[in-house]
Amino acid sequence: MKSLSLVISALLFPLLAMAAPPNIILMMSDDHGWEETGYNGHPHVKTPVLDEMAATGLKFERFYAAHSSCSPTRASFLTGRHPNRMGTFTPGWSLRPEETTIGHLLSKAGYHCMHLGKWHVGAVKKGSPVNPGAMGFHEWLSHDNFFEMDPQFSRNGGPPEVFKGESSEILIRESIAGIGRARAANKPVFQVIWFGSPHEPYSGLPQDLALYDHLPAKYPKMVGLTSNETGGNTRRPQGEVLRERYAEITAMDRAIGMLRKHLTEAGLRDNTLLLYCGDNGTSPESALGFPHRGVKGDIYEGGTLVPGLMEWPARISKPRVTGFRACTSDLLPTLAAITGQPLPDRPLDGIDLMPVIDGKLEARPSPIAFWHFEIRRLMSTKPKPYIDPALQEGTTPLVKRSGGKATRDFLNFHYPAINAADHIGPRSIIEGDHKLIIREKKSGEENIELFDLKADPAETRNLSENKPELAAKLRADLRRWQKSVLNSLTGKDYSRE
Repeated sequence: MKSLSLVISALLFPLLAMAAPPNIILMMSDDHGWEETGYNGHPHVKTPVLDEMAATGLKFERFYAAHSSCSPTRASFLTGRHPNRMGTFTPGWSLRPEETTIGHLLSKAGYHCMHLGKWHVGAVKKGSPVNPGAMGFHEWLSHDNFFEMDPQFSRNGGPPEVFKGESSEILIRESIAGIGRARAANKPVFQVIWFGSPHEPYSGLPQDLALYDHLPAKYPKMVGLTSNETGGNTRRPQGEVLRERYAEITAMDRAIGMLRKHLTEAGLRDNTLLLYCGDNGTSPESALGFPHRGVKGDIYEGGTLVPGLMEWPARISKPRVTGFRACTSDLLPTLAAITGQPLPDRPLDGIDLMPVIDGKLEARPSPIAFWHFEIRRLMSTKPKPYIDPALQEGTTPLVKRSGGKATRDFLNFHYPAINAADHIGPRSIIEGDHKLIIREKKSGEENIELFDLKADPAETRNLSENKPELAAKLRADLRRWQKSVLNSLTGKDYSRE
């Protein structure tokens, strides 16, 4: 009987392990564009760990940030909604306290929830109604904005503390410690790790800088960025800038390798969903102009296409590449499906990616829309702050100074009423392989571009005059979506629950 019991246990153990809720770790970098990886063919940057993830897990060839700048994308990552729905229009604008986040969902699902690194959707201090704790995370070691070597972080809302060392490695060491605390409490792990790299200004460790010593001679043109010495603007040869930027990327890559090694040694890797993506395209001073059009801040593909990788050996048992157009807004619906949590009763822009993870879906069934909200008319109305400005004041210093300050404050405002003038601003919609872009000319007329992303991924051939009916359809679909977004912006979604 004893031997039979052992056989049954051996047969059942893998099934029981699979039935256990997966650990979930979502990593995102700061300004890391699609092309800046070895696996995507970059001529210089070295990313051996990301390359291995691409070779062994699920590689998204078309993973999109929901916006071409950081705070808005982060709001989408947390909520599954386009950032304009909650007034997170541009960097330095917070989300709203009523939003439901992945932290809230996974906390209800019994996970130990931890945020590490860049927050940038509100102040991280105690008392802020949108700090990571208020947004569902049990603990956090976070920064209001971006950070470099020897960063200052707030632990659970406390005053800033200096952490000596390379910032990506610091976050991963804290991640590993957090995993230990979750396991000691017998809870599954949920972590959001938002690196400060490779956002400018740049710095690197000697061994990483040495890998790119050949670049200063190759790229001599002058570019503008922040000075590490003064915190103000400066101009430097691009090759020197790239040397430091790529050193940051390589250090971040190595830190991710530390995490993967720990998961393996702790016996956690098989049932851990590990995701890596960027928050927007490559920043202008570092972009080399290939293979996509545009950079950070642009509505073109170069502004929103980012690296997208997922490992989950228990579910993704074989390497796979997908052309599915995924987005940061898809994370909340996907995690809700994985953990059995109900979706918030409000409009979502993301979709559940589980059919993609399981290899059952290759084309997105609904469009992805992007919109850079034009804030000038809103600000001209002198809108009421959504959150007490004192609670929006940041505390964690960074190198880059703004208005003489080394810290960052946040904004969000009540939206007075839907106005036809508020539909403007660079915007686009992707349905299938076609992408429509609308921008206002100085005359106020619309400039319309239509691209076939499959045939023309660099967005060089405008088809709007050749396919006017398709352009008109996509324009109408985009307008209909904008009306839904503006309705959310008024706060009406919050009264539904």
